[in-house]
Formats: sequence, C-alpha cells, structure tokens
Amino acid sequence: MVELKTDTSIDAMREAGRVVAQALAAVRDKAAVGVSLLELDAVAHDVLRTADARSPFLGYRPSFAPTPFPAVLCLSVNDAIVHGVPDGYRLRDGDLVSADFGAELGGWVGDSAISFTVGRARPEDVRLIETAERALAAGIAAAVVGNRIGDIAHAIGTVCRAAGYGIPDGFGGHGIGRRMHEDPSVPNEGRAGRGMVLRHGMALAIEPMLTAGGTDDYYAAPDGWTLCTSDGSRAAHAEHTVAITDAGPRILTAL
Repeated sequence: MVELKTDTSIDAMREAGRVVAQALAAVRDKAAVGVSLLELDAVAHDVLRTADARSPFLGYRPSFAPTPFPAVLCLSVNDAIVHGVPDGYRLRDGDLVSADFGAELGGWVGDSAISFTVGRARPEDVRLIETAERALAAGIAAAVVGNRIGDIAHAIGTVCRAAGYGIPDGFGGHGIGRRMHEDPSVPNEGRAGRGMVLRHGMALAIEPMLTAGGTDDYYAAPDGWTLCTSDGSRAAHAEHTVAITDAGPRILTAL
C-alpha cells in the first residue's frame, strides 16, 4: 500500500533529508588516504547525535541478512556495490567509495547516497560516478505527476546502458516515509509507460547502481551484507529521496 504524504509531512521529511545531506557531506570531507571506514561511520553518527535524529540503518535486519546491520552508514569500496559494512579498512589512494546514509527525525525518514574518489581519481571512475549522477538526475526528471514508475526506471536504465554499464539485477529504489522501505519498488531499468501512476504526495528513494564491467551479476561477501561485482569491476551508487508534487519533483535530501 502506498501512503500519500501531505505537504506538511513532505516538509517534515525535508528536515530528515537535511540531516542526511549534512552527514554525507561531512563523510566526504573526512574521507582521505589513511582514514578508516569506522572513522567515517563515527562522523555520520556525530551528525545524527547533533540533530537528535536516529539511524534507520543501525540494527536493521531484512530477511536476507544473517545479522542486524552494525553501523549507521553503508560504505562500499571499489568492487562493492551497496550495503558495505564499515570496518577497520583504511582508505587508499584512488579508492572509489559509495556512502549510503539514512536518518529518522520526527517520525520521518530520509535516505541518500553519494559516490566519490579518494586521492588521485582514475578517469574511468570519474566517468562511472558522473554517469550514476546523470542516471539519478534522469530518474528524478521523470518523477512527475501523471508519469509511471516505469518512466523513472526507463530513464535510469537508458543512461546506464548507453554508457555500457551494468545494473545489478533485482536492486533499485523504493517508497519511503515513516519507514525506510515502503511501497512501491522503483526498478533501475524498465519499460516506459508501465507500472503505478505517480501522484502528488508520493515519496520515493531513487537510486541507480552501476557496475563498470557491464555485467548485472553480483555476489554477497562473507559478512552477508556487502554486494560485490562478480567480475571485480568497480561500482557507483547515487540516491536521493524525492517527493512527487504537482509543482514537480522535490529533492528532499539535497544540501
């Protein structure tokens, strides 16, 4: 069932989204060669505490997970696509990092992700990240009243495939609001004109995930959480929480 949010509720989700944006900006600023993933998780945790917000990630345990998620921040490095668990790994020159973060404030949730490089960036990584961001922008542009979920999926998939990248099979965006994961599912590839009609008050987390090798295959790391490319190629992830409004898509997790 899809909950249509009131304009007041969307404003409240924007406040949660501000916390998310601030945390991701702080994580990106802190990320440098030699900094550990646990240190980055602590930075995000500090932003939550300052805002008097809570984490929808910490302790989260969906059906596929062997254990509850142990952190407030997902950090996926190089060939890790999503759901990376922060540990003692220290960032190295040229690493590609995807950071995914959520915050709950006042009973409403925001969710967003960014990808960036550490130290000297490889040109192919810059292109991969830029394509993820373009795919996200295309998906958001399609998130207008009267369009369908398939229009968002088609917009994202078209950008990704045209660049020669893979799209991890079965993963995509989702509805969001009082909970981090709500209906409907928002695939990263699909046919235009198909699926649920978009209405004022819907809130969606739109999140392209791209793999540089062009394959859609992946595997789960031993931690049961981290999803990695099957061919060892690098991956990028970009995400915003977006409200569908009569005035157009409203990004709730922008700085």
